[in-house]
Amino acid sequence: MMKMWDSNVNEPFILFGNSGNRRTTGLQKARSRLMLPPALEVSYTDVLWAIREKHSLSELMVRIAAQAAQDSVNGSVHVQESIDQLLAGRLDSGPLLRLDAPGENFEVERELIALGAPDAEGDDSLLPWPEWAHGTGILAAEARRLQEQHGRIWHPAQWFRGYCRLLAWLRHEVDRLWPSSRWMNDPAEVAVMFDKRRCSAVLDQADIRVPPVLTASGGVFRDAVDLHTAMKESGFHRVFVKIFCGSGASGVMAYQVHPQTHAELAVTTIGTEIIHGQRVYYNAGRLRRYTDKQDIHAILNWLCLEGVHVERWIPKAILNGRVYDVRQLVCESEACHAVLRLSHSPITNLHLRNERLLLEEAGLPQNTVESVQHTAKAAMRVFPASMVAGLDVLVPAHGGCPYVLDVNPFGDLLYRVEYQGWNPYEWEMLHLANRSVVLERKDR
Repeated sequence: MMKMWDSNVNEPFILFGNSGNRRTTGLQKARSRLMLPPALEVSYTDVLWAIREKHSLSELMVRIAAQAAQDSVNGSVHVQESIDQLLAGRLDSGPLLRLDAPGENFEVERELIALGAPDAEGDDSLLPWPEWAHGTGILAAEARRLQEQHGRIWHPAQWFRGYCRLLAWLRHEVDRLWPSSRWMNDPAEVAVMFDKRRCSAVLDQADIRVPPVLTASGGVFRDAVDLHTAMKESGFHRVFVKIFCGSGASGVMAYQVHPQTHAELAVTTIGTEIIHGQRVYYNAGRLRRYTDKQDIHAILNWLCLEGVHVERWIPKAILNGRVYDVRQLVCESEACHAVLRLSHSPITNLHLRNERLLLEEAGLPQNTVESVQHTAKAAMRVFPASMVAGLDVLVPAHGGCPYVLDVNPFGDLLYRVEYQGWNPYEWEMLHLANRSVVLERKDR
């Protein structure tokens, strides 16, 4: 039985994201296919402008409506009418709201770094562990002077603080403007999912199986020396070192130290170069192997400075001669779309030219499939105020229950994956629409 939200199909739906990118266009196409009104898009660029200029969300909405009134582009009338309805209080209930990923837009990245600056004002109430989010800070004015460099990783800890401040501002403003509104994924839970350290701890406390975590004696890893000490004390020779707020394998390192020879090997997407006497770090877009200790330790020192989540390297199950894990989407407590990610390396992200395989094509034993789905659903229940996430689930090579590696609040961008004939965005919108209207549309 499909569980549906009790929603009016004409209820305003607000989408906070980066306008025109593949996520927002994909969601708008899904709503169009289901004959639902277009989502009202509020760009992160506009939200960050409002925060910087100390405007309220209500004032921002008025500004967006005024811009739409001067625009002859198709859809501008809908924007005006939607905002008029929202601000006039003519709704039986508040709007539905969706947060989308803030990436793939350097202007937004730069403003989030500025918002997270030590001299910037902001609400840190949603920052999961404030004392662990320092990093290599720069002032707000300096952040706004940053110039885009392809792949360059700029101040991730400060970026994350800025993003949490944006989430806190949105949550506060929405509560004031529309007290009865509903979030698809609550901003507070999005912040926790995004922080790998906090997310792992929350899952572990709920008895969800996660890889054992390596901790530093002082609470946080300051450098490679701290990491080596912890590895020696724990007996872990192979670990994953992950920047605490990264995504898409950015800032991830599979790292091992030989217990006898002390030879080191790192497999990572992180590239490093010396430019004008300064060592810089960037996402290389492909996997690199490092054996030189100087390079490895430089990367580890930088990762530790920004903040890391370190976990035991659990060997993954093998299929067709490659290791694999599963990206399992969970929507409203239902395990739906899923894709296997297969790789000859320990890092399986699909954009790294790894192979994808639909779950139904993989020929996995039914008990394995059910175990993956059960694990993902159990993990999603830890976030009761959130409707959907993509969970990365590891099936261990040695057998036993799966592990949850990651909970991605924006993990629904899955290409060419359907569930009961619908893509992920369409399936999510089904859960927000009246069932009879949706089924009538599908029968046509």
